[in-house]
Amino acid sequence: MTEVVRQSGQCLCGAVRFDAVIARTEMGACHCTMCRRWTGGIFLSVECREVVLADSDTLGVYASSEWGERCFCKSCGSSLIWRSKDGAHVAVSVQAFADPGAFPFTTQIFIEEKPASYNFREETQVMTGAEVFAAFAPGGDT
Repeated sequence: MTEVVRQSGQCLCGAVRFDAVIARTEMGACHCTMCRRWTGGIFLSVECREVVLADSDTLGVYASSEWGERCFCKSCGSSLIWRSKDGAHVAVSVQAFADPGAFPFTTQIFIEEKPASYNFREETQVMTGAEVFAAFAPGGDT
């Protein structure tokens, strides 16, 4: 018998909290135009069998196509869930989970829509959080 993996998650402000049954303990990236506009970047997600919300009134739902919808926090705007309208597929933002590093990166979809300006293998400038705050935050505070 396969062990059921459950994880809890939340949005940035904590208004949306949920428990999820993980379908695959791996992470995928969606490069489609809608996901990039919705998240302001790439939608990194984990496939889930079930998501139970602590309070469904805090979740906004946008019907982005005839067959899919995008769910977000009504308070802070966090992009949280993409799901098919028939309930057959649910993808939850990996960033909503306490330990997003627990899910290895295995899949990229809509790769033909990925802008040419980035790849996951490019060498880039790297900065620690402390370096970012020192460079941009007034007084170096968070």
